[in-house]
Amino acid sequence: MIDFAATHDDKSHRMTGLLALMMRTMMAFLRCRSGAVSPMMALLLLPISGAIAIGVEQGQWYYFQRSMQNAADAAAIAAAVNNNSSGTGSGYQAEAAATAAKFGYVNGTNGASVATTIVTCPTGTAVGATCYQTAISTVVPVSFSALIGFQGNTTYGTGRGQIIPVAAIATSSGAGHNYCLWSLSTAYNSFTSNGGPKPDLQGCSILSNGGATCNGHDLGADFGDAVLTNSGCGETQTSGVTAPPDPYDALKSNIPADTCSSYPQGAKVRGTWTVPTTNQLSGSKSWTGNQQLCGDIQLTGDVTLTGSETTIIIRNGVLDLNGRTIKTASGATATIVFSGTAGSYLHYPTDNSGSTSGKIDIQAPTSGPWSGIAMYQDPALTSGTSFTYTGNSPAWEITGLVYLPKADVTFSGIVNKSSNGSSCFMLISYTILVNGTGTIFANNSGCETAGLDPPSSGGSTVTRLVQ
Repeated sequence: MIDFAATHDDKSHRMTGLLALMMRTMMAFLRCRSGAVSPMMALLLLPISGAIAIGVEQGQWYYFQRSMQNAADAAAIAAAVNNNSSGTGSGYQAEAAATAAKFGYVNGTNGASVATTIVTCPTGTAVGATCYQTAISTVVPVSFSALIGFQGNTTYGTGRGQIIPVAAIATSSGAGHNYCLWSLSTAYNSFTSNGGPKPDLQGCSILSNGGATCNGHDLGADFGDAVLTNSGCGETQTSGVTAPPDPYDALKSNIPADTCSSYPQGAKVRGTWTVPTTNQLSGSKSWTGNQQLCGDIQLTGDVTLTGSETTIIIRNGVLDLNGRTIKTASGATATIVFSGTAGSYLHYPTDNSGSTSGKIDIQAPTSGPWSGIAMYQDPALTSGTSFTYTGNSPAWEITGLVYLPKADVTFSGIVNKSSNGSSCFMLISYTILVNGTGTIFANNSGCETAGLDPPSSGGSTVTRLVQ
């Protein structure tokens, strides 16, 4: 006989136990936190994947950039070396392109761009240096980075790409020598000094296309470089340098045609040198552009030039300071040009008053055809060009180049920068004889600002990256 009551109680107990087990299992499941990682991972998967993608891709881009930078560095140096040895022209570009090609970068191939140009040198580069820049760029495809929406900055085939650019600047220069005095004659007496009271050319360097001989003192110049033999000129003396070509001879093409019908000359009258009234100058002049003056010119009062890029062409005559000052006003610039024909005429600045108070105080133009040129003697002149500069007030306060290619110049004066210009002075003449206490202000740090790019010799060449 079956006891249904007992059976019912057993079932009840079993159900209660099962429910308790289910409850315990449910509570244990609810208390478990391991399942929370899955939705978090799902949420973080995209940014993690994107970060990995960018890391991989940018690592590849960095590799490309370093390879390109090495190529640009080598190409810029090759350009500088090539142009230093072979002169001006476009040969440096071919040399740079060939060097970049060795690294696998050929202009117009596989998205690469290679270009080499002459550029303005960075601050701190030696005065007179020429700088060469090689710029290389290439395009790489954007792949993994597109997963997070990065689209690059250009197209690549049918997709997107990223341009990677690099650049390098190199210079090849004559050890940073700041030449203030340069003699063009190839003779052994091209540059000479006869000692006397100690001259001071500190901050200046000397270059001679021939020999350089300094008797009694080295002049205190930083460097003395000579194509032939340097005997005692400069604190550091070098013989056998390679002289650069004269870049200023070609400027004679800027001299306008002669419009003078006559060339009145000065003469001594009762012991005083005078010129016709038409050739006397004084006061403020607002000249701009070319101003042709015919014959000897004499200052009868101080002259202030107020125009910009004024070119005063003196035809077959001297500029007699007559104890006065000719100067450029603040913001004004000027070039004084001596031109004309060979013969009995004289073509240079002088002071016939017998005093030491005459002064040339001019700032050269910083742009235009006469950029950096303060005084220019026409290379076509073959006589009446030589003179002695003895001013000591100083008589010359000049920013720019004084170019006297056919003149034998005896230099005994003092040069300072112009009142309104930067520190930059260079004297080029056929021969130079330094006597007395000749002094040039101690640096040419402002030549770039002054619009003058003095050349440097190839004697002790230094080629280096500057940026």
